[in-house]
Amino acid sequence: MDEAPMLYIGERLGTGVPPIVDVAVDPLEGTEVVASGQTDAMTVVAIAPRGNLLHAPDMYMDKLVVGPSAKGRVHMEQSVRENLEAVAKANHKPVSQVVAVILDRPRHAELIEQVRAAGARIKLIPSGDVAAAIQTAFPESGVDILLGAGGAPEGVLAACALKCLGGEMQGRLLPENEEQRQRCLDMGITDVDHVFVLDDMVAGDDAIFSATGVTDGSLLHGVRFLANGRARTQSIVMRAKTGTVRFVDAIHNLDRKVGWND
Repeated sequence: MDEAPMLYIGERLGTGVPPIVDVAVDPLEGTEVVASGQTDAMTVVAIAPRGNLLHAPDMYMDKLVVGPSAKGRVHMEQSVRENLEAVAKANHKPVSQVVAVILDRPRHAELIEQVRAAGARIKLIPSGDVAAAIQTAFPESGVDILLGAGGAPEGVLAACALKCLGGEMQGRLLPENEEQRQRCLDMGITDVDHVFVLDDMVAGDDAIFSATGVTDGSLLHGVRFLANGRARTQSIVMRAKTGTVRFVDAIHNLDRKVGWND
């Protein structure tokens, strides 16, 4: 897990005037990506009515994500091969053309071997599985399924995006020690082996997701600094209730931004 700053669970923000909402935020999804000048770093926020977002503890979560075409066809209790074959059937192509995106971590060595044994293709990413999860919902991205363990708070952010896009996500918490298991119990999660489905992570359909690119990626352009104190950004904004997806291209006059040069 990275040590990037975040809101703690139960932290209160705002004026206290309704509507009251849950907020999940990652100020920099992909800290390692930015540090090494790689792709797909974003700043991310998700909002839903109070009580609708899973209060995920800061630990790893095993994740399974697919786009709308494979919704209802996969499950974490199935084998990797079975899920890959289900995705292939849903997308009307052989398993050899299915692309699974996985974080490039030593903990995924066995998972990678299982994907290869099934005959599917693999795309390893250094960090930033929120962007990769979103890509499963865009056929043109070339990504069909996301597998493997990543941060649980980031899992809730990805779930909000998939709720907006009509995809499917499942997750299972992976406490690494007794302290983390106790933390789950303290938060009311009595079955740490429980498979969370999308509605467990994001209840209802009144959710909003937004992300802005920090470095260039397959989903969003990164921040581009222009002449005369300006910068250009690209963001994606999605709403679950309507399924609307907006890409917002903006030019900012930084000299007029309060606090920018403070």
